[in-house]
Amino acid sequence: MQQDFINVILPIPIEKLFTYKVTKEEAEVLNPGMRVAVPFGKSKIYTALVFEIHNTAPTVYEAKEIDQILDDYPIVTTIQLRFWQWLAQYYMCSIGEVFRSAVPSALLLESETLILRNDRVEIEESDLPDDEFMVFEALQHQSILRVQEISDILDKKNIIPVLNRLLHKNIIFLKEEMYEQYKPKLVRYVQLGKNHRSEEHLEALLNSLTRAPKQSQVVLSLFQLQAVTKKPVKVSDLEKASNSSSAIVKALIDKGILEEHFVQTDRVVYGGDEETETLKSLNDYQKGALKDIKSSFEDGKVVLLHGVTSSGKTEVYVKLIEEFLSQGKQALYLLPEIALTTQLISRLQAYFGEKVAVYHSKYNVQERVEVWNNVLQNKPVAQIVIGARSALFLPFKDLGLVLVDEEHESSFKQYDPAPRYHARDAAIVLGNLHGSNILLGSATPSVESFYNVKVGKYGYAQIERRYGNVLMPDMELVDIKEQSRKKRMKGHFSERLLEGITETLDNGEQVILFQNRRGFAPIMECTTCGHAPQCPNCDVSLTYHQHRKQLRCHYCSYHIALQETCQACGNATLDTKGFGTEQVEQELNTLFPNANVGRMDLDTTRGKHGYEKIITSFEQQEIDILVGTQMLTKGLDFRNVNLVGIMNADSLLNFPDFKAHERSFQLLTQVAGRAGRTKKRGKVIIQSYNPNHRILQQVTTGDYNGMFQEQIYEREQYKYPPINRIIKITFKHKDYNKLNEAAEWFAKSLRNSFGASVLGPEYPPVARIRNQYIKNVVIKIGGKYSLVKTKNSIKRIEKSFNAISYYRGIRVIYNVDHI
Repeated sequence: MQQDFINVILPIPIEKLFTYKVTKEEAEVLNPGMRVAVPFGKSKIYTALVFEIHNTAPTVYEAKEIDQILDDYPIVTTIQLRFWQWLAQYYMCSIGEVFRSAVPSALLLESETLILRNDRVEIEESDLPDDEFMVFEALQHQSILRVQEISDILDKKNIIPVLNRLLHKNIIFLKEEMYEQYKPKLVRYVQLGKNHRSEEHLEALLNSLTRAPKQSQVVLSLFQLQAVTKKPVKVSDLEKASNSSSAIVKALIDKGILEEHFVQTDRVVYGGDEETETLKSLNDYQKGALKDIKSSFEDGKVVLLHGVTSSGKTEVYVKLIEEFLSQGKQALYLLPEIALTTQLISRLQAYFGEKVAVYHSKYNVQERVEVWNNVLQNKPVAQIVIGARSALFLPFKDLGLVLVDEEHESSFKQYDPAPRYHARDAAIVLGNLHGSNILLGSATPSVESFYNVKVGKYGYAQIERRYGNVLMPDMELVDIKEQSRKKRMKGHFSERLLEGITETLDNGEQVILFQNRRGFAPIMECTTCGHAPQCPNCDVSLTYHQHRKQLRCHYCSYHIALQETCQACGNATLDTKGFGTEQVEQELNTLFPNANVGRMDLDTTRGKHGYEKIITSFEQQEIDILVGTQMLTKGLDFRNVNLVGIMNADSLLNFPDFKAHERSFQLLTQVAGRAGRTKKRGKVIIQSYNPNHRILQQVTTGDYNGMFQEQIYEREQYKYPPINRIIKITFKHKDYNKLNEAAEWFAKSLRNSFGASVLGPEYPPVARIRNQYIKNVVIKIGGKYSLVKTKNSIKRIEKSFNAISYYRGIRVIYNVDHI
């Protein structure tokens, strides 16, 4: 009789798929995309995903049996599996890593080691050392403890030695246990008991409760609420309406006066009205763009929509989404930043009501599972998925349209952990696998996408006018070098910018100020000896955060309290250098005491609704001046902003990166585009020490083509994308010398294969993060070389590298299409 086997994907960074034995009955039930629990290693149990079912036994090892089947139907589609294979192959990682980052963590059960007390042995308590006795005592009160709980009891990170000693003495034993993390949300509803529903019964009931006024109040409130809704009432609503506590409600349930029900509900629900708005009619420019998009779609091309800021690209997207929904297809709308999704959700919900599902990293685990299941079952509530890059991984059934808005954004690139994919490029592949139409949109397209238009690979559509024919903002460059020399600056504000802010506030309009650094000041320095506090784990100075009275590292989050005196010379002569958003905010409070100043950066948007609160209060004009980092620059739409100020444009331009100039152009144009979006022409003031810089001149004249021509010429000369491809290989290790040797060895082997197109090994600007030294090697691959062959050669070199035991602890990280 033939034995059945399955190949599974494990959520760990292992290249190969593993094979497990299954019985005939199990093989008949199983399908690719279903989850199974499998033993792996000595005592671990993982959730694995079935990849294929076959009859070939593994040759190298004895196949183990699976533990249990976890699903009744596949939770991952076949197209997803093909997409994951492509991601793993293209971005040089394992399919297990893709599986781990694609699936909500609640669907990835993992064994939690449980510790149990052994009741069968007699123990002499006085013989046990303190730490062992504490664990033993805790197990007297609680029969099962998790590793994490014991770690908390002992207040120690590494408790494995203690557990090993206890195991050795036979005092405890371990149990590998699996449990489901996802729990459906149950909401408690109540209604009047059957015997009390008629009027006379209700009257009798109220008379019997005369001595319990609070209980009768609850019953009356419930009666009123039910008269309005005709449905069972939520316990939380009832408590609020009757101004009572859960104990009173419970007393009524116990008496049988109220009946309770539990209803499973989704955590993310659309709470809008039944009526949805009708779509806005498009103007002639938008109609022209829509026509161009559709004709390119017919040719099966990816289309780039190049529309200036505030030209009404969203309306064009909405028209397209509507067409695809009417054909019964799903639409995916990708955005680079969660801040943008919060603003766009309400706009899309106004048009499409409950058909909009949202998916991004600020959602908790349970909410993500709900969206996953809704998309998998192609429910009406998940016809349009809007989200940040992780929304790519959802199990779409019939994807008709893929929209990538603000396609130039570098936030679409995932840096850590693997897969280090670029969501825009991956979305194009996903769209092709589904046979969907793909639209990229931006006011400042990336050089790569525009190059693809030039060579005829992509279709192109353009909107050159702002919606409602509002003029593009008037841009002005201010030379702060000259102003500083003449001592005309007030803090970090030039006279011109202060004038502009005063005028705007007097007119009752709002101001946005952009400074691309959070915190108060990037460096704190002693003016006597020049010492600046450094992070002990990274090669960077600590940033001063005045709000928390702390010095923080922005790489590893190490922080210390603000120092009163210099740690090196003991003098109290500490001064700050440079400035961040906190300092701008403080100066504004001094200069404009009557204005409300808000700040939007990583520190103020940490909570789940952090973005929403700030954006809403700015939209409702509770904030007059909003200071922020690059979060502000991306596609946000505020009606009443008339002035945008850029505090210091040079910090963007002087960045050690081949994309620095392109990025500066995009950032400055985007942030300028937040000004004057309704009727009146907006104003933009850019402060710079070098106002004659080519890029700044191109930004003020809106000369995208000029910037593109120059950048393409430079990149052709120096062999950078889009003409050539780039693979960056990063080496990490805590031993400086070992890292140097290893990186040298690897680079030398690469040079034997690729010659002069290998750059490095070289230290990056921040060469140590979290006590790990970092070295980079960059490979430039010319257009005529095969990317697949190149990657295979690199993998072969890595195999030889791993065979050298001295280099074993060194992490090798691949970043394909590094930006």
